[in-house]
Amino acid sequence: MSGSLGPLSGLSVVEVASFIAGPYAGQLLADLGADVVKVESPGGGDPFRAFAGGTYSPQFLGYNRNKRSIEADIRTTEGQAVVKELTKHADIFLENSRPGVMRRFGLDYSSLSETRPELIYCSVSGFGQDGPDAHRPVYDTVGQALGGLLSQLIDPDHPRVIGPAFTDGLAGMTAAYAILAALHARAANGVGQHVDVSMFASTIAFLSSEATRYFCMGDPGGPRSRPSISQSYAFTCKDGLVVTVHLSSPVKFWEAFVAAVERPDLLADERFSTREARIANFELLHELLSPVFKTRTLAEWRERFTNLDVPHAQVNGLREVFLEPQALHLGLELHLEHPSEGEVVTVAPPARFSKTPWGNLAAPPTLGQHSKSILEELGLFGQREPEGVSE
Repeated sequence: MSGSLGPLSGLSVVEVASFIAGPYAGQLLADLGADVVKVESPGGGDPFRAFAGGTYSPQFLGYNRNKRSIEADIRTTEGQAVVKELTKHADIFLENSRPGVMRRFGLDYSSLSETRPELIYCSVSGFGQDGPDAHRPVYDTVGQALGGLLSQLIDPDHPRVIGPAFTDGLAGMTAAYAILAALHARAANGVGQHVDVSMFASTIAFLSSEATRYFCMGDPGGPRSRPSISQSYAFTCKDGLVVTVHLSSPVKFWEAFVAAVERPDLLADERFSTREARIANFELLHELLSPVFKTRTLAEWRERFTNLDVPHAQVNGLREVFLEPQALHLGLELHLEHPSEGEVVTVAPPARFSKTPWGNLAAPPTLGQHSKSILEELGLFGQREPEGVSE
């Protein structure tokens, strides 16, 4: 297996996953130094490869950095044999098929753990491995909707699904942290285990504050609930750009904000004089101040807020994000060179380690790019090429 820097250097992962949740978990582990072998179907591979035509789409690039790719058809006995051979040497097996699919191919936890009891086997699915909804087809929007997230985001009077693939990302992050926990347990007792992660539960767990508020107060919340409680506002400025302020609970920020907008009368106004009153009259305050913000440009408001220490930010598009001085300082725009596909520009790993920094990051692989080298490592290269396995 290839060696790379990072705190997980020396760990090996077999990934039989596609689209977002599973591959994102694999990428998070790969970024930390684990050797992730991505098993893909011959001819097309991960369906995300073709989302922009071809087999190297931006969608695929976003979730498959630093991995190696082998083509093996797990629907065939030959492909299954290769995956089993890979797993004999692996620490982690990661899959995101519907429950029962891996069992049908003899690649479920029960089968693989017989020869590799130390194996951490992680299944990422929509609803978990059992239960009344376990076999439902699930994509991100379904997870967001059933998990309650969409109710906190969309306007019920004009419903539109908005934003990125939150539930897929949450499930991927949950899987990565759960795998690390299982590895820690294995270090203590020497035994692997099956880790069951669902998009549904991951989404609900992310809404811990909102759910607890509902249990305690009976308030189901909505798209304006959290902003009103946290006193978060967005205003359009004179130049059409948008500024946000997040006042939270400290009184000093409210007082500084009032000074910046030159409305000292709001301090004595009973509709806004306390945090509870401001929460109750959140929409009214926004309505009163919206015309004020159109009298100055974004730069002028930023200067005022900076001088008075008001928590604020302009609303960046992705083009502006990577031009931020802090983004440049942290090196968040990552440039990787692929030997055949050229330069890939993506997002750098977010965590920084003082003793075991990530390094040797590689561009996402082309389909089957490492088939030959992986088969050589397994001692299988040079044999008659079996059906379902591409060199």
